[in-house]
Amino acid sequence: MYKHLGAIAALFVCAITLTGCGNSGGNINGNWTANLTNPAGTPVFAFQTTFLETGSNGLTITNFAFTTASPCFPAGQTSETGSFSLSGNYNGKVTGSLAMLITTTFPSNNNVLNLKGTVNGSTINGTWTATGSGCSGNGTFVANAS
Repeated sequence: MYKHLGAIAALFVCAITLTGCGNSGGNINGNWTANLTNPAGTPVFAFQTTFLETGSNGLTITNFAFTTASPCFPAGQTSETGSFSLSGNYNGKVTGSLAMLITTTFPSNNNVLNLKGTVNGSTINGTWTATGSGCSGNGTFVANAS
C-alpha cells in the first residue's frame, strides 16, 4: 500500500503544476478581441487579432480583422505593427505595456489608429487616437484574450 503513495504524490504534484500553467494570462500570445469607445462611451471600432511575442519588445500581429465596418479602415487594406514590453510575470499573470499601430495601405498611410495600453493578465486597457483623411477621434479600449 505504501509503495503507491509515492506515485500518487508525484501525480498530485504534476496536476498542481499543470493547473498553474494554463492560458490564464501567462503571456500575451494568442487571440484577442478589442472594443474601442469614444469619450462618451459609444462604440467606435472593434477588432480581432492574434498576438505573438517575439522577444526584445517585438510583437507579431496576425489574423487582424475589424469586426465593425468603417470607411476609415477598409477591410483588407490595413497594416498592423506593435510592441510589447513585459514588466512582470507573477504567479503566471503577465503585466506590461502594449503599443499598436494600424495604418491604411490604400490609400497609402492616410489613416492611422494608434493604441497604447497596459497588459494585466488576459486584459489590456488603454487609450486610442485616430488621425487621417476624414478620420479622427480618440477614446479608450479594452482587449480581452479569447
